[in-house]
Formats: sequence, structure tokens, C-alpha cells
Amino acid sequence: MTSNAQPTTADLVAFIRAHKWGVVASTGPSGEAQAAVVGVAVTDELDIVFDTLGSTRKAANLRRDPRIAVVIGWDEAQTVQLEGVADEPTGAELARIQAAYFAAFADGPTRLAWPGITYFRVRPRWLRYSDFRGAEPAIHEIRFDPA
Repeated sequence: MTSNAQPTTADLVAFIRAHKWGVVASTGPSGEAQAAVVGVAVTDELDIVFDTLGSTRKAANLRRDPRIAVVIGWDEAQTVQLEGVADEPTGAELARIQAAYFAAFADGPTRLAWPGITYFRVRPRWLRYSDFRGAEPAIHEIRFDPA
């Protein structure tokens, strides 16, 4: 991705696919911030996908308050930060996001046997791509229609 041009959806998808890990932040039951490192995947539509056990703090937090922040790619002076809403798709949508996750994590299907495994999809509402590799930082913000 060039540092001075506004990134396209395809640019952002490629950047995220080049990074396996992200930090997700959710809100705890008393309003406190809670964060966790998770394996992340992305769909062509820029939906972020991760798996977790339903018994985790992040799962409980997101079921209570689906607002989430995600940071991906802090190495090499480039990062994507986003805020959005998380959900747990079912049916055909679950199969679609699982396909994206399994493409990123070949061991993902083995976790289907884990009791309580669940998949969260994050739909961005705000995203910032930052690139600090050049003489001048390139920072691009994108707002998405919440519909």
C-alpha cells in the first residue's frame, strides 16, 4: 500500500491478511476496558473475524455491548485501528465468515470440536490506516455507513 494515497478496501483487506494477530478491546461489566490478543481474518467486504470460546470475557462483553475496537499490524510502522460492532452470525453468514477464517488459519476447523467455540464478525464503522515509514506520516481515516 502506498503511504500517500487513500487506501481502497482491497488495500486494507490485503494489509490485514498480511497480519495474523490483532488486539480486540471491549467493555467490561463495570465499564472498564478489557483487551485480548486474537487471531484475525478478514473477508473481502472488510469484516474482521475471530474465534473464541463463549466463556471468555470478550465473548460475554460483546454479547452485552457489541461495540468493539481492533488494532492490527503494529509492526513495520503501519497499523489499522478500527471501531465497529461485533455480532455472532449463524447459518449462511457463519459459513461465509468461517471460510475467511479457515483460509487464514488452517488449524481453525479443528477448533470446531471445542465446546463453546464461537465466531465473531466485526463490521467497521470507523477505520484509521497509519503509515509512519516515510518522512511524513500518512494517516487516512474512513467512516462507514452504519446501516
